[in-house]
Amino acid sequence: MEELLKKYYRPKLPHMWCPGCGNGIVTAAIVKAIDQLGLDQDKTTIVSGIGCSSRAPGYLHFDTLHTAHGRALPFATGIKLAKPDHKVIIISGDGDASAIGGNHFIHAARRNIDLTLIVYNNNIYGMTGGQYSPLTPHMAKATTAPYGNVDRAFDLVNLAKGAGATFVARSTTYHAKQLSELVAKAIMHEGFSVVEAMTGCPISFGRQNKMGKPAALLAWQRDNTISVEAAAKLKPEQVAGKILIGLMHEEVAPEYTAEYAKVIKQAMGGER
Repeated sequence: MEELLKKYYRPKLPHMWCPGCGNGIVTAAIVKAIDQLGLDQDKTTIVSGIGCSSRAPGYLHFDTLHTAHGRALPFATGIKLAKPDHKVIIISGDGDASAIGGNHFIHAARRNIDLTLIVYNNNIYGMTGGQYSPLTPHMAKATTAPYGNVDRAFDLVNLAKGAGATFVARSTTYHAKQLSELVAKAIMHEGFSVVEAMTGCPISFGRQNKMGKPAALLAWQRDNTISVEAAAKLKPEQVAGKILIGLMHEEVAPEYTAEYAKVIKQAMGGER
């Protein structure tokens, strides 16, 4: 890991995340995936919006962009269209991706542009005071829902699939090896890829919901998830209440950058 730190991280420690935060595990999973694939750092761009997770690019030694809240995907789209040979990875939080950035999320999926979106889902607005987000579980507590959140949470996996994403996966910080493997597959997939990374927030979410210390949050992930492969062998009642993890959806479909290049060629008098 020391070699990865020297190669891929900027000397900006200590980081700003709280003790026990899972964001470092997710960030490490992304870096390990990049290293495993041997990506060219000069042709890999990492983009983020605003939030706890969105501070990650500041620590990473790539071309990075820290954009406005919810606007990471439009910026990333521009980069990909300008430099189609680059790998573009977006780091976003549950609020950044599914609230203010929700419309950008569904349209990036609809277009199937070759971007990799990693959503750090800690179920809360951790940086701005612990307000509930679109991914906060039903009746979980937040500073803006002291008696429990009455809203139903988005299922990010089904939202991505329904909007047209051609690669959709989910894992957790407890399953760090699997998470890194899924990120690597997502990066190499030609089309819009979404990986939901369930990460623990021991301060803003864990304390309010009396979930114990950081290790207890990891244990919760272990005990409340099941792989899609294992679930397929069980009866529905045996899977009830569990969160599925693994590769949820993958398909081949026309990629937006390539299709847009054809339009440009036609407009310039090329093939029709």
